Amino acid sequence: MRLSTKGRYAVTAMLDLAIHHEEGPVTLADISENQGISLSYLEQLFARLRRQGLVEGLRGPGGGYRLSRRPQDISVAEVITAIGEGIDATQCEGNRDCQDGEECLTHQLWTKLGREIFDFLNGITLASFIERDDVNKVIQRQQGRVTLVAPRLGKTLA
Repeated sequence: MRLSTKGRYAVTAMLDLAIHHEEGPVTLADISENQGISLSYLEQLFARLRRQGLVEGLRGPGGGYRLSRRPQDISVAEVITAIGEGIDATQCEGNRDCQDGEECLTHQLWTKLGREIFDFLNGITLASFIERDDVNKVIQRQQGRVTLVAPRLGKTLA
């Protein structure tokens, strides 16, 4: 099983919004620059994320995107699912027709693995991930200054 670029980029972009949650809307151009994701790709992803109710777009000066809910209330699995990615480790996409139209010997193994991966990612919120020390080191590097994310608040302190 492999998570596609679409899923990886969606999670990365949503984490960027979570980092700046208390600062107001973030432009796609800023996310593009911060994360090295093409602007046109982000536009496609954010159209899906907006339709699924995970982000809100704000127009005009000072506009951009913001999370529709607190970072503590959005899981990584929810982001991946919202952009149309499945977390499926089976060869047959869960259709049970993996071997000549019938279920293969290992179908249940891969089905359980997919559920385990989903449960794992569903247990990680955007807030809990950006609070990790190793993630904070990346945030510091990307922002080019010493920055700490306050635990459980999602607030950036300079």
